[in-house]
Amino acid sequence: MEKSIISFEESLNQIFRLSQRDWKSYSPLTLAYIGDAAYELVVRSLIVSQGNAPVQKLHRKVTSCVSAKAQSAMAEAIRPLLNEEEEGVYRRGRNSKPYTKAKNASMTQYLEATGFEALIGYLYLRKDFMRMNELIAYGLGAIGMPIPGQNEKQGSVPAQYAQP
Repeated sequence: MEKSIISFEESLNQIFRLSQRDWKSYSPLTLAYIGDAAYELVVRSLIVSQGNAPVQKLHRKVTSCVSAKAQSAMAEAIRPLLNEEEEGVYRRGRNSKPYTKAKNASMTQYLEATGFEALIGYLYLRKDFMRMNELIAYGLGAIGMPIPGQNEKQGSVPAQYAQP
């Protein structure tokens, strides 16, 4: 029996009959909300792909990458790679007025992380998963997380983003 290959997005739409909406109609904080979840799922997937480990150890590795400080550093690293539209989304997120504040980060870091999450949410809702993952890979490399499937040493960025 042959299995049908269906994407995550297609299954969501088929099962839950989600309506299509224009991402531009979402507030930057809504983009950041979905971006936070999409980014954390990518990071969790990367960490788990490195092998089975106690959940507490997995959680520590994940939280080191999803903290406001780490996301702020990633945002700084990826900004030169952003096109005009992506930069605009990042800026909207960074300039938003969140109702909360990070426990272990400055307000500037928190706002930069919110901009990063808004950008990831924008790419996720646009279904531009390749671009989303390229930027995440670059950012993770910039903060020192080894990228599975990349030949570079820890702390370096994937080859396609290396400065000439």
